[in-house]
Amino acid sequence: MDFAKIKEAAEGYKDDMTRFLRDLIRIPGESTQEEGVIRRIEEEMKKVGFDRVEIDGMGNILGYMGTGDTIIGYDAHIDTVGLGEMSNWTFDPYEGFETDEEIGGRGASDQLGGIVSGVYGAKIMKEQGLIPDSITVLVTGTVQEEDCDGLCWQYIVNEDKIRPEFVVITEPTDGNIYRGQRGRMEIRVEVKGVSCHGSAPERGDNAIYKMADILQEVRDLNDKLHYDPFLGKGTLAVSEIFFNSPSRCAVADMAAISIDRRLTDGETWESALEEIRELPAVKKYGAEVSMYKYARPSWTGLEYPTECFFPTWVLPENHAAAEAVVDAYKAMYGTPKVDKWTFSTNAVSIMGRFDIPCIGFGPGKEAQAHAPNEKTWKEDLVRCAAVYAAVPALYAKDAASEG
Repeated sequence: MDFAKIKEAAEGYKDDMTRFLRDLIRIPGESTQEEGVIRRIEEEMKKVGFDRVEIDGMGNILGYMGTGDTIIGYDAHIDTVGLGEMSNWTFDPYEGFETDEEIGGRGASDQLGGIVSGVYGAKIMKEQGLIPDSITVLVTGTVQEEDCDGLCWQYIVNEDKIRPEFVVITEPTDGNIYRGQRGRMEIRVEVKGVSCHGSAPERGDNAIYKMADILQEVRDLNDKLHYDPFLGKGTLAVSEIFFNSPSRCAVADMAAISIDRRLTDGETWESALEEIRELPAVKKYGAEVSMYKYARPSWTGLEYPTECFFPTWVLPENHAAAEAVVDAYKAMYGTPKVDKWTFSTNAVSIMGRFDIPCIGFGPGKEAQAHAPNEKTWKEDLVRCAAVYAAVPALYAKDAASEG
């Protein structure tokens, strides 16, 4: 394999990748509203020579190169979060900006750059004959990840009947290669009270006061959660609070909180719920502890309900997929750092639910995700496209030598 030629090709497509990314940034594409972004990706995939391009029933775009029986996937979610407080932005988040080194705009790092590098990595593979006869390369632009990570891949595996040999997750990795992440779940704790007139609060039973006791114990529980040497500690954070009251002159008769629970290796959704149910105040007040469900329609109108549980996953460092990505990187850019994500990705379903190996390498930086003034780096787009292009042939070569 001529790695210098691969690097040269990726560098030669820098301007094309920049234009493509800036086009995608200009199209608003929050979760369930991604159609415009999907159509623009479809246009680019066809332009650069994908053998087949499809949009499935959920609205994910699937681009194929090659005809082999073994599928190697490159996944990029193409939805974004919203803009947040506009006064925090120093530029138009949809028009973005461009310098010699950087590209700014909502989704630049999280994670429209991933689909850009994936599309052009596949183009380089095809042009340089780097797709072995035994392999089909699948580049996916997936929807609703920001709303419900991994739901798109539940649909791809269960309904599209696609099961890759492994998947490269193209979320931002700060120039590193990632082989795992904590899982997560969304928990609701609800406590009831009895309303009465606010002038005589002793006649009622204030649900907000009950929740105040529960909140203190939930906060303290965070310090006691399980620790894993690689993925780190499990965590929880109260993310929302709700109440019900007949009026501002009445005692509240319901209070509830949402908890963002991050699960490290060795924790389960059952154990996470049970830890909260066993809190003294939760038991004292008979609070209900449950897991949220997600059933928001996609941009195609499809509802695909799921529980809000996103499993932990870890790929062994010596797995063939990890070695192929590391070897590709080494051949062109030196020895990479192999690490883990702080946040969650679609691999919660791909590997967490379906045990399909995942390895992470993508343009951009984690700290840019969901932040104002989001940006990415052109050199990241180039580097990722080059590494992606080399992976299938290296993986096939290693598989053949082991066979």
